[in-house]
Amino acid sequence: MIVMINHVFGSTLSATLLNIFLLILCLYPVIGSFFWFCGALSYRWLRTEKTDSDWQVLPKNKQPMVTIMIPAHNEEIMIADTINYLFEQLNYDNYEVLVMNDGSTDETEKIVMDLEDKYPRLRMIHIVKNEGKAHAFNIGMFFAKGDYILSNDADTIPEPDALMKYMNYFIHDRDLNTSAVTANMDVSNRTKLLGKSQTVEFSSIVGVIKRSQAAINDSMYAYSGANTLYRKSFLIDVGGFRQDRATEDISIAWDHQMIGAVPRFAPNIVFHMNVPETISDLYRQRKRWAQGGTEVWLTNIKKFVCHPIKKRYQMSMFVDSTLSIIWSFFFLITAALFIATLIYFAMTGNWERFMHSIEMSFIFVSFEMFAGFMQLLAALILDHHGAKLKYLLFAPLYMLFYWMINPVTVVMTFIPALKTIFGRGSGTWVSPKRRKILNEEKNKTD
Repeated sequence: MIVMINHVFGSTLSATLLNIFLLILCLYPVIGSFFWFCGALSYRWLRTEKTDSDWQVLPKNKQPMVTIMIPAHNEEIMIADTINYLFEQLNYDNYEVLVMNDGSTDETEKIVMDLEDKYPRLRMIHIVKNEGKAHAFNIGMFFAKGDYILSNDADTIPEPDALMKYMNYFIHDRDLNTSAVTANMDVSNRTKLLGKSQTVEFSSIVGVIKRSQAAINDSMYAYSGANTLYRKSFLIDVGGFRQDRATEDISIAWDHQMIGAVPRFAPNIVFHMNVPETISDLYRQRKRWAQGGTEVWLTNIKKFVCHPIKKRYQMSMFVDSTLSIIWSFFFLITAALFIATLIYFAMTGNWERFMHSIEMSFIFVSFEMFAGFMQLLAALILDHHGAKLKYLLFAPLYMLFYWMINPVTVVMTFIPALKTIFGRGSGTWVSPKRRKILNEEKNKTD
């Protein structure tokens, strides 16, 4: 492609700049992986990452009130186990559990009502029509008794000390501008190959990327929707969650940072969650994530272009999102051209050029694989004191599959994201297939 540009433009400045831009796009995955790798190490050793023992137990009379909010739409499989766990296993006293029954048509409502007799601090708000997770949260905010709200999905199990550790990120004077703290997610259902591969992926995303983002200007691309503790006043300051967005956790993270609030990542707080176990479920999940990312980029692009100095602390996040979206289109276009070129060489019998193209692509992919391997190796070493290193064998599968599915989902959801920006979005949701995870957690040693 660079040769074609030189042929069309000659050696002009425009051609030179365009070649540099295309080279950046070609090397974007490699540069990105090494950037996250260095950022994670900086966070670990230069920013003094909190460890499992670096927190204090708050006495009962000094524990701030926390509302654990569970958005629930047809969650009959998981809801009882989750509620029982939250009341019987958490090492915290001053909290309540608020279930937002978002138009469930199964036995969710009946199960929660039965549990209300068992737990006085359990309440349920019944929403007649399913309007989405963000809508349920916005309603729940005004019924929540706590000054802090923990979003907890119906299939999410936080560690027993989670609330106590969370509050340690809010109680100091330096934490007054902290809007939310998001925890370190761990995959519970690892029995299938896809679950094991996502264990590597979440370590990469949480263990490396969020550490790197936190190390650079205290930025964060997204909270974890499954388990994040919000300061309620900051939710109100930005008008709550955007109800027409595909991903409320990405949009609220950007909204907080646009007003100068500080997001925090807590690698020493672990919660366990279910992940998709089929390709179709995984693809639907990633389409929603990709659309949510594009939506926040489109929402905020004018702010960054018109006020780059004012938004300088969030600029690295915006630049990375911009390159990621452009690279997704670039990857699919160049992949199609590459395949077409190979077909042409094969049909014309030019096997020398055919093999040369294969060799060059193999060399480039090898660089990408090495960079991704370094990123994942750092993630698995940093997360849980290297306990997940045994999953390193699944890293190649993750890298190949993730780098393929990510650009596809970004391109496929770009038009729906545009429609959302023009007022035609919807935040309604359908819960994925659930499976019990408590028994699996008891049997785990890692």
